[in-house]
Amino acid sequence: MNTIEQLTQVFNDNFVTYFRSHAAHVNIVGRNFYSDHQLLQTIYEDLQDQIDHIGELLRSLDSYMPCNIYDVITDSHIPHDSIEGTSDELLSLVKDDLTHLKECYIELLMVSETDQLEEIANYAQDRILALAKHIWMLNSTLD
Repeated sequence: MNTIEQLTQVFNDNFVTYFRSHAAHVNIVGRNFYSDHQLLQTIYEDLQDQIDHIGELLRSLDSYMPCNIYDVITDSHIPHDSIEGTSDELLSLVKDDLTHLKECYIELLMVSETDQLEEIANYAQDRILALAKHIWMLNSTLD
């Protein structure tokens, strides 16, 4: 897989993860509603910001951002099923999605280094750290 293909995969997985975390944010209930709601908002807003950024990175490589929503969803490695359940189940599902997305960025880091695209590798490193922080916060909340 080359950098453009992996960056497209990152776009697809990020988009679906964004949607699922936003749905969890809106639908979460329970005794810790406010703190869970705020945590999920921080996560989905971060992922939402990446949609434009990843699209622009693809354009900088003379490629196009995916523009068919069906393809984005079906080509994503993130589950397409409903994200529902208790607050702990929702937080756990979001954590699982973020863990997968982090692995996808690790693959982007490796392939972009091989392709000698340091700017993409640096972006991937930054995202790996940001996702690790979100995962840590979710783990701490769930403990």
